[in-house]
Amino acid sequence: MTAHATAPAGPLLTLQDLVVSYRSRRGPRSRRQIRAVDGVSFSLGTGEILALVGESGCGKTSIVRAIARLEEPAGGQVLFRGASIAHVRGPALRQLRRDIQVVFQDPFESLDPRLTAFDTVAESLLVHRLGGSRAGRRDQVLAMLEQVGLHPAEAIARRYPHQLSGGQRQRLVIAGAMVLGPDLVIADEPVSMLDVSLRAGILRLMLDLRDSRGVSILFVTHDLSLAWVVADRVAVVYLGRIVEIGPMDEVIRAPLHPYTRALVSVIPVPETTTARRERILLRGEAPSASRIPGGCRFHPRCPLYRQLGEPERCRTEDPALVAVPPAGRGPAGTSKAGTHTDGASPGRIGAAAAGPEHAAACHFAKESS
Repeated sequence: MTAHATAPAGPLLTLQDLVVSYRSRRGPRSRRQIRAVDGVSFSLGTGEILALVGESGCGKTSIVRAIARLEEPAGGQVLFRGASIAHVRGPALRQLRRDIQVVFQDPFESLDPRLTAFDTVAESLLVHRLGGSRAGRRDQVLAMLEQVGLHPAEAIARRYPHQLSGGQRQRLVIAGAMVLGPDLVIADEPVSMLDVSLRAGILRLMLDLRDSRGVSILFVTHDLSLAWVVADRVAVVYLGRIVEIGPMDEVIRAPLHPYTRALVSVIPVPETTTARRERILLRGEAPSASRIPGGCRFHPRCPLYRQLGEPERCRTEDPALVAVPPAGRGPAGTSKAGTHTDGASPGRIGAAAAGPEHAAACHFAKESS
């Protein structure tokens, strides 16, 4: 399958300095606000797939919850079709629930064990009073089951979640989301609970839905290699901030931020390849959001910081996202087009869409490229 890149007329979703805070519940400072998301900004175009990539605990899910109105932002703006949705209520929130759908990590926990596959998908239509007559809803449900690859739909429709495989359950969750015709689907680690053999099918399904329905997808993952397969652009998140954002192939070819370089360096490649990429292993764990280091929040683990002799600037100045011109070279084994010249390409399914400039939040981004 060859995916096409849809050129958006304008951003469908825009985040401007989003802040999500939680109150600490332990210790003498139990009223202290902890910033899980600390000033995140990005845009998502119509028909575009943007990946949010980062370690567990970096704030990816908090960003998702704020967009889906499952969490109240503490600051900043969330704009959907140009209108603020950060604090919508009533009918506007009900419409938003239809326009923005979330596919969560564990499909079994997302499904009601008492409902058949048919009832699971039909429930979405009933809640939002869609589908017309009972016969009309039945036709829509069966057609949706077929479209997500649950064949034969008539037989699958009668089964309960425990009678389905993991891949089938995730397809059922996607069917329940897509039957409403959303403009935005947020996929929060949608394949991390599946066997490797099933992941490609789910990723291909998401690309098919993007191409056939024009839906935008915010793809959340800790695995940069998965993002490379499916996404047009990528935003790398570290400790509540975006530290690098840009076109997917450009970020893989020439990562600017030391954290992204470390993630790229451990992308698996076939053992038969002749080129070898030096692996960058980070020291220690990511700090807690309650104890964010001063200056650049990545500097305690940063190989470039140590390589440059521990510059004071890294400890005292908090870097902002700044566009950096392409270096014209990338990791070993890649060409300027971003494909592996040694046959190690993972077989990217989607074609990259035109996106904004490649930017990184690093004082010494040029030295890291």
